[in-house]
Amino acid sequence: MAKLSGLQRDVLSLYRQCLRAVREKPVDARPNFRAFARSEFEKNMSLSKKDFSAIEYILRRGHRQLEIYMDPGIKNISR
Repeated sequence: MAKLSGLQRDVLSLYRQCLRAVREKPVDARPNFRAFARSEFEKNMSLSKKDFSAIEYILRRGHRQLEIYMDPGIKNISR
């Protein structure tokens, strides 16, 4: 397996954090949260690996979204 760059590790770390946060949601809403996280990551897969500023921006936005969705008051999400 190839060694990952720092940004690649950050992206994978954010994805794992999203999947861990899903475990805190109600059981019937978990598939919705999981599908939302997956679609957000897939939406940005077309970015060039060399576009560091865009990747860093999307990572920051992803962390902010994760903080919002981790709020216990948010019970479900739709795409």
